[in-house]
Amino acid sequence: MRTEIRVTTNQAPPLVGHNVVTADRALAEAVLRHGSPEVLEDLVALGAEAGSAEAREHGQLANEHSPRLTPYDRYGNRIDEVVFHPSWHWLMKRAVGHGLGAAPWEQQDAGAEHAHLRRAAGFMAWSHTEPGHGCPISMTYAAVPALRADDAIAKEWTPLLASTTYDPGVRNPAEKLGALAGMGMTEKQGGSDVRANITQARPTATDGTYTLHGHKWFTSAPMNDVFLVLAQTDGGVTCFVVPRVLADGTRNQLDVVRLKDKLGNRSNASSELEMDGTVAHRLGDEGRGVRTIIEMVAATRLDCVLGSTGLMRRAVSEASWHAAHRSAFGSTLAEKPLMQNVLADLAVESEAATALALRLATAVDRLHDPHEAALRRIALPLAKFWVCKRTPAMVGEALECLGGNGYVEESVMPLLYREAPLNSVWEGSGNVNALDVLRALGREPEVLDAWITEVGRARGGDARLDRAIDDVLAMLGSLMGDPAQLEVGARRLAGRMAAVLQGSLLVRFGPPEVADVFCASRLGSSYDGTYGALAGGDLRAIVERTTPVV
Repeated sequence: MRTEIRVTTNQAPPLVGHNVVTADRALAEAVLRHGSPEVLEDLVALGAEAGSAEAREHGQLANEHSPRLTPYDRYGNRIDEVVFHPSWHWLMKRAVGHGLGAAPWEQQDAGAEHAHLRRAAGFMAWSHTEPGHGCPISMTYAAVPALRADDAIAKEWTPLLASTTYDPGVRNPAEKLGALAGMGMTEKQGGSDVRANITQARPTATDGTYTLHGHKWFTSAPMNDVFLVLAQTDGGVTCFVVPRVLADGTRNQLDVVRLKDKLGNRSNASSELEMDGTVAHRLGDEGRGVRTIIEMVAATRLDCVLGSTGLMRRAVSEASWHAAHRSAFGSTLAEKPLMQNVLADLAVESEAATALALRLATAVDRLHDPHEAALRRIALPLAKFWVCKRTPAMVGEALECLGGNGYVEESVMPLLYREAPLNSVWEGSGNVNALDVLRALGREPEVLDAWITEVGRARGGDARLDRAIDDVLAMLGSLMGDPAQLEVGARRLAGRMAAVLQGSLLVRFGPPEVADVFCASRLGSSYDGTYGALAGGDLRAIVERTTPVV
């Protein structure tokens, strides 16, 4: 008796086997614009691996099998280890191997011109595989500029953090080929107000060694080798370096209380830590902890923008791919005028985020350029606020393009949707970043000059952009002249400044059809934020530009 084989029709094939770097024209063009053909060529292998069926399967498995906390060994010894699925290690090994950790800092020191641009584009592309493991990769990248507050500590840890060898396990760092870093700032009573931290640091010697006594409310990847944490000293909030294993090979007193049951990915281990006699080394002066760790915060904010942009791109790729292969009422979805409107709107959002994200990465490659430094200071909180805030609605709309197919886990869209709010919460919520914009404008006049100079380079390219620039300056003048309304208007100002900055980059560098639609919608007075409500433009060209080709 033969079994009848039933062939399913009118279903989009899985989006695998494509190169997520070369298929992302906005990303590739930005790399060429700010970098070189050699930088783009160097990312091709990463893009191919990120788009492979094997990588997609490992991303799915890492989220199906959550990490498990093992507080004690079989003999009752406290070990506080977290066991990850093999797919997590597969992803981590390749992310580190592709140089997405701290490698760019050493490359930059060695004279590489575009080390941070290359890493930023690679981080965005590799995030297509799975977002959770990007957290320890990001922390490792971000730790190095903060560690440079102490030459001896930086020389001890930077080579390990910059290594392209993934070497997991709780062991003496002197015996390892590579290391990973984490960060512990927030506490249960304070959250973003880190000056309300109550963890105490007690000096034990004259060489900068202390013991810590307190807790940390969110510390991701507790299996990492070293952590930067904040604690109170007699001089105020101070930054400390906390190794997981001490120089003599003994484990530091660092208790993992529990792993968080959180929204978003399930692959990463976010934990609560308790410290009682934990050995720590002071990084920077007492009372200067926030200023010391701020460079790490700046780098992680950049990665929040990169991660959200990567989520956007994966979401619009899945949506446009589905629409190109799914038929309804006589034609493919991608040929339907209203679906084209939605897809084009999503694509424009993704392109604008990509242009801004990689422009910021270029500023890190030019740390000693006064304009770039000032632009980085104002544009990072602007981009962190705006791009991360736009991501949840954008990913939700992309999910809807797949209909019911997008609501099942196998489609990856539910994971992207759960993950979408993350970066707006981490490293300063929307309010914190909007207020940081005000703080920068009030204390550092050069940052406004940098913003005006940057957007001014697109003056004359689009009348709608020109009007939007003038409107922002008028809004800023009005708010600065009315202190009672300044904080209330911080979000509106930050969002408008960020959108104008995106528009200026698209007018200067983007395809005319993308810049036209962006300026008509995001910078127009009638835009209500609803995706798929574009009033005109070459929508087909925008959609075709964004649809992956396998």
